[in-house]
Amino acid sequence: MAETALVRMTGITKRFGGVTALQEVDLTAHAGEVLAIVGDNGAGKSTLIKILTGVYQPTEGAIHLDGEKIEFASHAEAIDAGIDAVYQTLALADHLDPAANMFLGNELTKTVLGLELLDNKRMRAETERVLMERLGVTLKSLDAPTESLSGGQRQAVAIARAVYSDGLRVLVMDEPTAALGPQETARTLKLIQTLKAQGLAVILISHSLDDVFEVSDRVHVQRRGQCVGVVRTRDSNTQEVLGMIVGAEEAA
Repeated sequence: MAETALVRMTGITKRFGGVTALQEVDLTAHAGEVLAIVGDNGAGKSTLIKILTGVYQPTEGAIHLDGEKIEFASHAEAIDAGIDAVYQTLALADHLDPAANMFLGNELTKTVLGLELLDNKRMRAETERVLMERLGVTLKSLDAPTESLSGGQRQAVAIARAVYSDGLRVLVMDEPTAALGPQETARTLKLIQTLKAQGLAVILISHSLDDVFEVSDRVHVQRRGQCVGVVRTRDSNTQEVLGMIVGAEEAA
């Protein structure tokens, strides 16, 4: 793991009116690392990630990418800089096939007799290539609507859409195993490890500490809008992290 952080968030504070959602939060993520962010509902996990991905702008604090200070006015600007997210909802159009979902809003076209037409053949080929080369996934059919796919396969399509950009450097995954069975969960965790091996910084938000300890290198713990600790997974355990989440030491 590189010594220099790919992403560094410092002193991140976010206020919504009179409510402080985040207070002076620091976060670092390295290339080729899985950083898990854990915490109860309302701990500030989603707000922190939405700031990183340009959905929100911080009230205070700074973000650095590869040592350079960056500011995003929108999620599109974050994507252009190489930071994207796959949310729990996946944002897939269920009635469309996987290739149509992969290129939704960025369709590939070709010109025939002066007319610009969708290049469906190329989009299918690119979808098949990215799923195999980047994720090691093969779908039985690219013709079926996405709603007919399993939960893990749908997750793979959403991830493939994000990693299609050669410039992707940081991928946020929000509860990727929620509502998946054991086998599908195992496949999704394998996808995360595959992305890590390709040098991406993967930021995993999860309520499942079992999943967190299976794939993460470090765990960043949020509680009440603040970071209450960061531990190396190999040096910690679920009991310690759970204690940090609920404030066991504070209660004692």
